[in-house]
Amino acid sequence: MWDLLDPDPGGRPGWPLHAGPLRVRAGVVTLRPVRRRDGRTWSAMRMADRSHLEPWEPTTEGSWRRTNSRAAWAAVHGSHRRAIRAGVSLPAVIELDGEYCGQLTLGGISRGPLCSGWIGYWVGSRFTGGGVATAAVALGLDHALGPVRLHRVDATVRPENAASRVVLDRCGFREEGLLRRYLHVDGAWRDHLLVARTREEHGRGAVAALVASGFAERV
Repeated sequence: MWDLLDPDPGGRPGWPLHAGPLRVRAGVVTLRPVRRRDGRTWSAMRMADRSHLEPWEPTTEGSWRRTNSRAAWAAVHGSHRRAIRAGVSLPAVIELDGEYCGQLTLGGISRGPLCSGWIGYWVGSRFTGGGVATAAVALGLDHALGPVRLHRVDATVRPENAASRVVLDRCGFREEGLLRRYLHVDGAWRDHLLVARTREEHGRGAVAALVASGFAERV
């Protein structure tokens, strides 16, 4: 029970987040910590991909242009650093063949009897369709239920987001229910499906399952 009751067993397990490499059809996917110098790429990608990202992301104060500008990165990166120091979040960059292509976050990390967190991600439009998101989520999930020593990881997804639902299903998430008007997204309060995965049902892990199915291979 040490992993459930000790809030910081043997230091901070699983910090920072390095995972992979894992090869899928699009190329080799890895996760690595977010860096201050990622701001320029982060902003350029999100500015160009507004129509691809905005329909699925929670509403924020201010315009898309302001909250995703290069100038906004200092505040975003500072928020990441504070959450990392507090032990409640592990943000990571998703790389494809060494190129920045999106981000994944293990957030809401809680120790004690809950011992859980959530996973969220986004991938740039030109990197979709080749297994990148699936590989990233599988790597993040294995890291959360492995090195980070969480008992449960959940995620929420809009019912109409078919692509993201496929990603979560491939990674072994189980549907638990519908959260009515859960988040304000794209101008309205939207329903979200709640999916989860616990350590007991994780078996050999999400990456191992992808490899066994032929979807991915270890590098």
